[in-house]
Amino acid sequence: MLWGAIIGDIVGSIYEFSNIKTKKFPFFPMNGYITDDSCMTIAIADALMKWKHDGGDLQQLTIQSMRQIGFKHPNMGYGFGFAKWLFNKESEPYNSWGNGAAMRISAVGWIGNSIPEVKRLSYMVTSVSHDHIEGIKGAEATAVCVYLARMGKDKNEIAKYITDNYYDWCSSVAELQANYSWDGSCQGTVPQALQCFIESTSFEDAIRNAISIGGDSDTIGAITGAVAGAYYGIPKEMIETARKYVPDDLLTIIDKFEKGDY
Repeated sequence: MLWGAIIGDIVGSIYEFSNIKTKKFPFFPMNGYITDDSCMTIAIADALMKWKHDGGDLQQLTIQSMRQIGFKHPNMGYGFGFAKWLFNKESEPYNSWGNGAAMRISAVGWIGNSIPEVKRLSYMVTSVSHDHIEGIKGAEATAVCVYLARMGKDKNEIAKYITDNYYDWCSSVAELQANYSWDGSCQGTVPQALQCFIESTSFEDAIRNAISIGGDSDTIGAITGAVAGAYYGIPKEMIETARKYVPDDLLTIIDKFEKGDY
């Protein structure tokens, strides 16, 4: 469930501002770490669990969970605009199209029981901060891909849904390796991350594709990993390694979500 995004984040963490344009690298970096991508992915899952268990206002629960985790883990690489929103209790949505909307959304693809429900939940947890149309679209496209992968749809079906509803398909991984550069927007990140999944042969290969194109590597890894994890599953030993990078308080939330204990 959540581990696809988290592993993609960890693997990409050291390459965000030091891109590599190759798939040949140690998969789990010794100096790797979780970033804001993992923290906010876990926060969305936490909010959804509370909402499923007790009801209430999902948007307010989302804000509360993101701020609780953000305040406990403040130095995780939050973008300037999001950090200003996160650490100011009076903040309103700030018309962001940033790719933070998409990197944190994977739990919605697992909680939602239909495409309309996934879209509704995606809007609710995204629009609290990222209310620009491109932010809403990037998060929804990612969440829907996770849902379709979880439902066993093949790559052709997933790709067609995305091209019919969200983005014209982007360049190949080989072309991205040659020409792609850093972009913090949903519209400049989500199609590329999904292409890395479409061209992959396994979960690990999808993450290697994502890192190899450069750009915002931890976030591209998280988006690609979210979909690839739902599609391929993730080797148990890979999850066991990833757990060593995650603080205990966040592991508790992940484990609860993975068990459906809500």
